[in-house]
Parts: sequence; C-alpha cells; structure tokens
Amino acid sequence: MLSLFVAFVATNILYQGRIQAEVRDILFRNGEKVIEIYQSTGSDDLISFMKAFNGTAGTHIQLYNMEGMPLLEERIDIENRYVKTVITGGTTYDIYYGVNPHLPFVGMPLEVDGESYALFLTVEGNKVEEEIMNSVSFMYVIILFFGSLLIIIAARYVVSPLVRLTNATKKMAQGNFKIELPTKRKDEIGVLSASFNEMARELDKLDQMRKEFVANVSHEIQSPLTSITGFSKALKQKKMSEESRIRYLTIIEQESERLSRLGRNLLHLSHLQHDQYQLNLSTFRLDEQLRNVVIGLEPQWSSKKIDFDIQLDQITVEADEDQLKQVWTNIINNSIKFTPLQGSIIVEGTKKNNLITISITDNGVGIPKDEQKDIFKPFHKVDKSRESSIMGNGLGLSIVKQIIDLHHGNIEVSDGPEGGAKFIVSLPQQYKK
Repeated sequence: MLSLFVAFVATNILYQGRIQAEVRDILFRNGEKVIEIYQSTGSDDLISFMKAFNGTAGTHIQLYNMEGMPLLEERIDIENRYVKTVITGGTTYDIYYGVNPHLPFVGMPLEVDGESYALFLTVEGNKVEEEIMNSVSFMYVIILFFGSLLIIIAARYVVSPLVRLTNATKKMAQGNFKIELPTKRKDEIGVLSASFNEMARELDKLDQMRKEFVANVSHEIQSPLTSITGFSKALKQKKMSEESRIRYLTIIEQESERLSRLGRNLLHLSHLQHDQYQLNLSTFRLDEQLRNVVIGLEPQWSSKKIDFDIQLDQITVEADEDQLKQVWTNIINNSIKFTPLQGSIIVEGTKKNNLITISITDNGVGIPKDEQKDIFKPFHKVDKSRESSIMGNGLGLSIVKQIIDLHHGNIEVSDGPEGGAKFIVSLPQQYKK
C-alpha cells in the first residue's frame, strides 16, 4: 500500500511537472511573438495593441509600467517581486494563485521608447483540461484502492500457508511429528509444504526408531540383569548341590558375557556413526581374508557339520581391513546360527569393472520377505520371541550396514536358492574419497 501511494504521488508530480513545463515554453514563445509583432508593426499605442492580442489562443496578457501599476483591465494580480524582477530585465515563471488558481504565468521584459515594461502572460482556465486532470486523479485513486485490495488478498494468499507452516513448526518443536500440511498448490509455497511434510514423516520415523531403540536396549539389558539377580539370590541358599551351584554360576557368566557383548556392540555402532570417524585404509587380499574368517569360525560350523563351498577369485581391495573382517564375521556367523545340522554355506567372490561382489548363501530358515528390508535396523530380530537359545542382540547386521556404507558400498539380502538367505555385498575395489 505504501508503494502504491508513493507511486500515485510521484506519478502525479511528474505528470503535472511535464504539463507545466510544456505550458511555460508555450507562454514564452507567445510572449516573444507578441513583442516581435509589436516591434515590427511600429504601433504607437502599446496598450491598444496589447488589448488586441489579449485572449488570443487562450492566452491572457497583463502589462505593468515601471511603477508596478497594471495597464490593462485583465484581472491578473502579480506580486510586486515578480514585477520588479521583470522591470529590471529578468524573466520569471511561477504558478498564479489569483482568481483562477494553479495557472502558470511567465514574465518578460519589454522596452518601448526608452521605458521599461513588464509583460506577463498566463493561460485561460479550460474546463475540459480541468475535467481531464480530475479524471486522471480519480483514476489514480481507483488504482490505489483496488491495487491495495488486490495486494491484501495476494498477501493473505501467500501469508496464510506460511502461518500454518509456522504453527506446524511450533508443534514439531513440542515433539508432535504427525503433521500434514495441504500441498495442492504448485508454486514455491506448495513445494515448501511438500518438503515440510516429507521432513515431518522422516522425523516421525526417527522418533519411532529412537523409542524402539530405547525400548530394545532396555529389554536387552533388563533380561540378563533379571537372570543374574535371580540366580545370585538362589546362590545365597545354603542347601544347594554342587551341580546346581555350577549351573547357576554358568548362567550368570553367560548373561554377563551377553551384557558385555551388548555394550561393545553399542559402542562400536556409535563409533561408526560418528561424523568424524576415519577408516584405516590399506591394500590387502580380500579372498584370503574371507578364508581366514571361515577358518576362525570352524568350531561353530564344524560342530553342526556344515559344509562350506568357497569360490573366490583372487581379489585385491583398498579398505579398512579390521572393519571388513567384522563384516564377514557377522554375516557368516549369522549364517552358521540359522543353518541346520549338515547344512551348507556358499561363499562366492568376483571382481568386474573395479566392482567387487561377495555373496554368502545358506540353506537355513531364511528371512521372510516383509522383514528383509528391516533386518539392518538396530535390535531387529526375525526371532520375535528373543529366545536366548540363539545368541545375539540384533546389532550385528546394523554394524555390517554401517561399515559397508562407510566404504561407499551396498549390501542386499534375498532368498537363497534352497530357501535360506543370501547376502550380497558390493564394494569398490579402490576406496572413493
């Protein structure tokens, strides 16, 4: 509204300024013609000559003598300061505020027979011109009114979604992430609302993951602590066989180790997720590392009489050797856990176009389709009962995923050809910084 008002005032001033400048030039030219004609005719009666020209072409004339007295009957009262300026040989221009106000006038010196006169010319008030100026002014007022109204409507159209967005951010700051803003608009505001909705959904997912993470940690900690507390109280009983005492102590030891593993895995996962974490890169034989991991896990798979089929090309890779060893240990250890007696596990490795692909396939119980996308989340277990018969806390595959991501690689899981699970890891042969 302020801009429209300034534009109205500025336009009005510029318009009037141009009109007045044009009228001033016309009056000066008319005055010069009057003087030129008078001098060329050689008329002796100056007053009669001026009376004859008065009113010609809408121009009114007034003549002043050296004493500042008007010599014509024309009702044009010019201030004495203007008359004195012209009598002394100068010219003047201003707006006349007499009977017909707001009319411009000019003053020009005239010398006749050694006497100085002041010739003033002004224009005749024109009703048509006044109506035009009034119409233009009225048009400006209409533009100012409707322009302001349209700007207010447009401002509400723009500000209203911003107000909703502001209120939504306040709710989000209070922990409410279930917010959905309307996104029917196709402009920048609509794009912003759509982005906000996407952010709200992602934050809601993160909040749910945080709650689940806290619940899972509490469960994983509470379960062994309950066992340790219960069996510790049982050991206080005096009448207990040596066999029972050894069994209770063994359970306490196992639950303590379980807590220790949980703590180590949580610290490891937190360490990997830190923004400043740096990989300890080196170049080594990946196929040899995989064979060494399988050999290191021999007590687990030999006790279940699992058959290993290893098909590895000679592969050299630039990566963090210790972290990748953790990857293969976690994946193969999981395969051993869920592979039945006398089952089989296939480890394959190939290199093509600077891309390394490692697949580990078992013929165990497999992973349901609807859970394959969630197995890399912290504490996710396909075994919903969380039985302790299968040792684990659901962090192993989360650590695997984090390590693979740090190496700019990818890991996928699918069904094996014999109903088990197949893990496929893709890594660049040379680390991309």
